[in-house]
Amino acid sequence: MTQPPPPPNQPPQQPGFGPPQDPSQQQPAQSPQQPPSAPAGGPDLNKAPEPGYGYPQAPQPSAPPAAPQGPGYGYPQQQQPAAGYGYPGQAQPGPYGQPQQPGAYGQPGYGQPGYGYPQPATMPMQPQPGGGGKKFNSQIAIIVSAVVAIALIVGGGVWYASSSGKDDDSKNTAGGDGKNKTNGGGGGENGGGSGSSGAQEKAPADTGSKVLFQVPAPKTPKDVTSISTAGSWLTDTVYAKSGIAEVVGYDRAKGTKKWTIDLPGPVCEGSGRTTEDNKTAIIFKPDMPTKGDPQSCTQVAVIDLETGKEVWTKTAQSGTMPISFNNVTVSGGTVAAGSTSGGAAWDVATGKQLWAPKTSDSCYDSGYAGGAKLVAVRKCGEYEARQLHIQNIDPKTGKVITEYKMDEGIEYAAVVSTDPLVVAADVGDSAGDGSGISDFFSVDNKTGKLRTRISAPGEDFAARCDAIYKIEKCSGLAVGNDRLYIATEEHDGSGESYGQTNEIVAFDLATGKQTGQRADAGDDYEIYPLRMDGNNVLAYKRPPYDKGGQIVSIDGGTFKQTTLMENPATENVRDVEARMSPDYAEILFSKGGLYMSSVYASDFSAGTDRKEYLVIAFGTS
Repeated sequence: MTQPPPPPNQPPQQPGFGPPQDPSQQQPAQSPQQPPSAPAGGPDLNKAPEPGYGYPQAPQPSAPPAAPQGPGYGYPQQQQPAAGYGYPGQAQPGPYGQPQQPGAYGQPGYGQPGYGYPQPATMPMQPQPGGGGKKFNSQIAIIVSAVVAIALIVGGGVWYASSSGKDDDSKNTAGGDGKNKTNGGGGGENGGGSGSSGAQEKAPADTGSKVLFQVPAPKTPKDVTSISTAGSWLTDTVYAKSGIAEVVGYDRAKGTKKWTIDLPGPVCEGSGRTTEDNKTAIIFKPDMPTKGDPQSCTQVAVIDLETGKEVWTKTAQSGTMPISFNNVTVSGGTVAAGSTSGGAAWDVATGKQLWAPKTSDSCYDSGYAGGAKLVAVRKCGEYEARQLHIQNIDPKTGKVITEYKMDEGIEYAAVVSTDPLVVAADVGDSAGDGSGISDFFSVDNKTGKLRTRISAPGEDFAARCDAIYKIEKCSGLAVGNDRLYIATEEHDGSGESYGQTNEIVAFDLATGKQTGQRADAGDDYEIYPLRMDGNNVLAYKRPPYDKGGQIVSIDGGTFKQTTLMENPATENVRDVEARMSPDYAEILFSKGGLYMSSVYASDFSAGTDRKEYLVIAFGTS
């Protein structure tokens, strides 16, 4: 049906985000309802966190999942903006890359982002009929977050740029040595951290970027709706990206192919950690999925990102059955992979199995987080009476060094950082927004004792973790300088526009209190921490509809922002960048290069003129 146009100088509303989906089925999910906009003014950034705020004092019994509901009685009705201004209708990816089910009459399905799902700057959304809360039902979020999601990247045409500039259409249309690196960064936790060396990223003379290259989205096999392309990595010379049943190394400046690793099936997951000599680990399927046989993620491999060689491939068994792994990481010279049915660890250099966790009727290692330390999340007990053991373990032997036992009743936890050790959890299902986070736990790695607990209500903060399967897949935050840097939820900006904005604030991991540091995104922008760079925080600024995105460096002491990159503001380029939301796309920045990529390929644009891209890369002179 015909919808009213957006007000002058306002962007069209993009479809929202939906729940993730069972990886074995790989079919589009139905869209939940849309929430109202965030409250004006945003969270109180100066208040100290209150112990116990945002969660019950004792574990509460779970209620049956209820359908997400819209705003309650009396909520003012608002007009929904129509697509336009260069934003064609599309199936928009949701959290962790979930595309939405197309709506009736060919309209895109609109999902509910909730307050933990940042959106581009838009005018307020039209509330949906029905009463009840304004965010995701938390029980639904737990259930639907338990499966791997799908990302559909949809973009308009992009032309190769020939030179630098911002608004000129003619120029911008479109190893086993025990040390590890964070993907796209240097050594240490999140590419930096406490005690790290100085920042590596410097502002160029001209911060205006150009499109270096783009990679078209691959076509999915016959009768397969969508397929995983998870995993992207950066070295000094190579940008590597998973395709369909392959990993391809591109020249990071030109986009020309340097090597290809062919695989029998698609990559399910790629570690965000690399060794000092640029080796990393992936999980993949032993064959191509079909409509009748989706295949399981049983293969673990180490690949060399410089030479483009598959170093080794291994499997592990639980009893007589091969384990289907959910997550993989690298710590020191060890690769560790975990799942709900068991885990295993191998030597990076040789592929020799080093150890496997002890399993019992009541305990198992659900997954691992790597980097400076190797941390296991071990689950014990029955559902709704679960106790999670956060274990600092020896990478070579699997021996538990220290252990922190979380309160009983917490079903899932994600490891935000291994050194310092920071864990995120949704206590009592109180986050209410599907983010998986109501609290952070700062733990002493040496003693296993809790240092402090930080309350981070979903209505105030925009970070999120996939604590069900991925363990160390968190976004909207960074850890360094013994601080947690976290994005706030969007709220009304200054002035009379419909624009939204947010901030990055810091918490002291020793005291749990806010430090008072605050980096503002600016009106119509959303700021999103990517990683540490020495003592500085690297952040991506998602732009309004008429500008290009930015990369900024935030000084860890003064919180002064320095712009490192600003992308072209031309329509074709903006259309592609806008669909690479930090909520679901893989975003890597290093040495003046920004690489944004999809984690799924799909056939949803078949039969249309719409172009889809697997990768878009930007660079400064």
